[in-house]
Amino acid sequence: MNSSEREKIKAAYKATFTKKIEEVSGNCLAEASLLKQYQALAEMVMESITSQWAKTNTLYNKNESKQVYFFSIEFLIGRLMKSYLSNLGVEDLVQECSVEMGLDYEAILAQESDPGLGNGGLGRLMACYLDSSSAMGMPAHGNGIRYKYGLFEQRIINGEQIEVADNWLKNGYPFEIRNPDKSVIVKYYGQIHSENINGNLTFVHENYEPIMAVPYDVPIKGYRNETVNSLRLWSAEPLEAFDLPCFNQGHFLNAVRHKSEAEAISQILYPNDNGFDGKLLRLKQEYFFVCAGIKRIVVDFKRSNNNSMDGFSDKICIHINDTHPALCGPELMRVLMDEEGLGWDDSWKITVAALSFTNHTVLPEALEKWPVDMMKDLLPRIYMIIEEINRRFLLELDSEFPYDLERNHSLSIIRDNYVHMASLAIVSSHSVNGVAALHSKILREETFNGYYQVFPNRFYSVTNGVSPRRFLMNSNPELKTLITESIGSAWEHNLFHLKKLLNYISDPVFYEKFEDVKLANKLRLANYMTSHNNINVDPHSIFDIQVKRIHEYKRQLLNALHVLYLYNRLKENPNLEMAPRTFIFAGKAAPGYYYAKEVIKLITAIAELVNADPTLHDKLKVVFLANFNVSLAEIIYPAANISEQISTAGKEASGTGNMKFMMNGAITLGTMDGANIEILEAVGPSNIVTFGLSADEVHHYQKYGGYRSIDIFEQDPRIQQVLHQLIDGTLGHGLSFQAIYDSLLLYNDGYFVLKDFSAYADAQNQVDHLFRNPTIWTKMSISNVANSGVFSSDRSIADYQREIWKII
Repeated sequence: MNSSEREKIKAAYKATFTKKIEEVSGNCLAEASLLKQYQALAEMVMESITSQWAKTNTLYNKNESKQVYFFSIEFLIGRLMKSYLSNLGVEDLVQECSVEMGLDYEAILAQESDPGLGNGGLGRLMACYLDSSSAMGMPAHGNGIRYKYGLFEQRIINGEQIEVADNWLKNGYPFEIRNPDKSVIVKYYGQIHSENINGNLTFVHENYEPIMAVPYDVPIKGYRNETVNSLRLWSAEPLEAFDLPCFNQGHFLNAVRHKSEAEAISQILYPNDNGFDGKLLRLKQEYFFVCAGIKRIVVDFKRSNNNSMDGFSDKICIHINDTHPALCGPELMRVLMDEEGLGWDDSWKITVAALSFTNHTVLPEALEKWPVDMMKDLLPRIYMIIEEINRRFLLELDSEFPYDLERNHSLSIIRDNYVHMASLAIVSSHSVNGVAALHSKILREETFNGYYQVFPNRFYSVTNGVSPRRFLMNSNPELKTLITESIGSAWEHNLFHLKKLLNYISDPVFYEKFEDVKLANKLRLANYMTSHNNINVDPHSIFDIQVKRIHEYKRQLLNALHVLYLYNRLKENPNLEMAPRTFIFAGKAAPGYYYAKEVIKLITAIAELVNADPTLHDKLKVVFLANFNVSLAEIIYPAANISEQISTAGKEASGTGNMKFMMNGAITLGTMDGANIEILEAVGPSNIVTFGLSADEVHHYQKYGGYRSIDIFEQDPRIQQVLHQLIDGTLGHGLSFQAIYDSLLLYNDGYFVLKDFSAYADAQNQVDHLFRNPTIWTKMSISNVANSGVFSSDRSIADYQREIWKII
């Protein structure tokens, strides 16, 4: 494009934008607020995307393409404006025009709220998979819930996590389209009776409580192509929003009671389920989006298939993301039998062929189970179907393995008066996969070994991946530019081309440019911490970062205890030779998870102690960044020197933060857990720092015993000192962390924090020595970027496509 043509395009854009400002605000450009500027740009973006969206759907129907539907309780999509502009190929144009019009492009983008649709890796993985599917031109869509208030907005007040409502929809959401004409009635409670209609046994659901599921569709635009897939989010609404007769009788609260009860289903993600009402609400949520999503898939399929269900499983893949959507199996059976008139055998054949299941955990508390009485009362027809699935499954087991009846019945979907959702998902699906090599091995050999013996051909492994467009190209544009200038742009469509960066592994000019990019990103994060945490940190220090959900197995506690130990070393020897270190934490604790909240409180207490001590001469700083979300992550990952991936071995399914850090040149400091093992394989042992127990060693201790944390405590004076500091007032007058102290000593340290402490301290010393040799460190950093191609979500989707979905 020559300069004249570009000027014409710019002039057209400016004219269109100016007119759009007038339409959305009723003001001229000079008087329009930043919010109105954002809304105007959003409307222009949607006008560009929706035409491609319609063409994509038409093409899928015309070609009778096999389509994938991700069912997930979370879709952590992040802000979309920048991604849309980049994927449309107009970001440079919009930035340039904004400058020429006297507008602040970054401030306009900042008007967008992070959609409150997820919490952590589970939801972000689904967002990455949607992004990759569209980038690869593959028909894949999402089905989830449109949470009005998300999980929660985290604030740190007096060192403690405080949860407030995340009102992300307060200004509306310009990238969704409400489709009330595609609403679905979801039925709860009531009674089931059977009738013989035309010789067929038919089940009728009566006296149920209906809830309206209204879909909101969000376009998922592919990178520099014509593909636009869909994320469908369901909102719960009452059939009758207001009971006028009840109101006129003076029962004012009862007049809106049903509205409030209905809307509660899609109010927040993960309501506290420590009590009965919380559990009931979560079960309602899980059936809500499964029922609505399955119904629309069937309706749309029949419309494009001559009103027939023939070939359904040849054209439809329903992918269950963890156990929350495990009701997809019995719900699809219900639709096929009760609404489409198919028999059990035909319905079951279709269901198993259509469903696939990804498991994301080996932790018992995350393997969902629901009380039989609750399931039977809330979802009577679904429970009947689950009972029948289970009865037939047990008959098959007893027939195939007649000499192992006790083992067979240990695999029952319904046992101990609970419905076990992982069991239901495995039995109802043709494919079960783990999300890293080690995780998949543990599923086969331990967690689901009984099912593996029954269905050995159903088990697969697909290592997770992350979107290079979101977490490298868009969040680290300086690095993107440097890479493209060095090796060309082919890597943008195939991340394995990053291997070409190894040609620059000894190039001092490239080293200098690479280090300049990292420093610029660290300065950006440092400025963020100054403005949000009122703390100044040295951008030349090691940025040692652990950001993830706060959980005992992720061992933020191990990191915090080591920081306290490092503080003690500096107090004993202020001239200690070490590189200045900034430890950065971020992550949310579940509202009802007391221990995780205590860990946050401990980290903030250590930060207070360390940051206020002038005798450290700024060699050590600690920062907890509140309200970790995708937008904050995009600032953090490019700035990291160290990626803390220190979970107890065998407990982390995969991790995706480890991949995002690696992609941006951070060095992994981690246990041999999850995808850390595959990162080691990709970069080689000289470009990663590992420590700690292996998964086999952890398993052995847990199965056979032999670990006594008190022995470690008595043998290691470093541990004695830091644990005493938890309860002796060192961390603040009247401040005691007795619960943490007791968990480590009285309750024998269930996640092996003390067992791994010495190895972790040695690994941190290794990091210090490596960082103080800039040439070695930069070589390691470049090697991590160069070898990150295998962790692209594009590769993951290609693996699913080839191994599980069989899309041609």
